[in-house]
Formats: sequence, C-alpha cells, structure tokens
Amino acid sequence: MKQFLAELFIWWHGQTLGTRLHTALHGKFVGEDEAGNRYFKSKKGDRRWVLYNGPAEASRIPVGWHGWMHHRTDISPVDKKYDARSWELPHKQNMTGTAYAYRPKGSMLNNETRPDVTGDYDAWSPE
Repeated sequence: MKQFLAELFIWWHGQTLGTRLHTALHGKFVGEDEAGNRYFKSKKGDRRWVLYNGPAEASRIPVGWHGWMHHRTDISPVDKKYDARSWELPHKQNMTGTAYAYRPKGSMLNNETRPDVTGDYDAWSPE
C-alpha cells in the first residue's frame, strides 16, 4: 500500500503510477546502466525515457546513455560498447544544497576573501 501511494504522489522518488502504466503499454525495454537505471523507447521509436533506480536526478545518466536519450545517436550503449573520451570524467553526484557544493571565490558561503578589485572596474553609484 505504501509503494502504491508513493507512486501516486511522489514523482521525484521514482516512477509514478502513470509512468508505470505508460511504460507497460507503450514502452520497449532497451537496456540498463551500471547504476540500475532502466531505459525505454516507445514502440513507435520516437520517444525515449529513463526509470531511475532511486531519486529522479538527471545528472545520474551516464555519458553513453545521455547521447542516446537526446537522440544524438540511435545506437544505445547496449548495442555498441561506449568508449569514453579522454576528457570525460566519471560521474559525480550533484552536490547543490550540500556542504560539498561548489562555492566560488567571493561567495558569501565561501571562507576565502573576495579578490581585490582591479582598476578596470568602477562601481556604479546613483547620482
């Protein structure tokens, strides 16, 4: 009963009842990534979607699947092994809202002091 109610009301924690029904009626399973996310496409082949293993967080889609999801390629990583480029980094979780979030110099949440203003900037003052 708890799972049923969660699927009715909590869309950010996984699939909803509507998504489960749509996937069962119109979806064709394509593959699964190393994180347990499952990828589907419509039987007509024009729509693609992912059912996340855990909270719905778009940054959890690996690089190879990202290209397939956004129609940049029609070949899924299941059909052809994806070789990451040398500049592609392993996935890191989105840390926004946590103590590990990126805070640039000058941010009020950063302990470092803001760099001094150089001569190429004049502060605006209303006169």
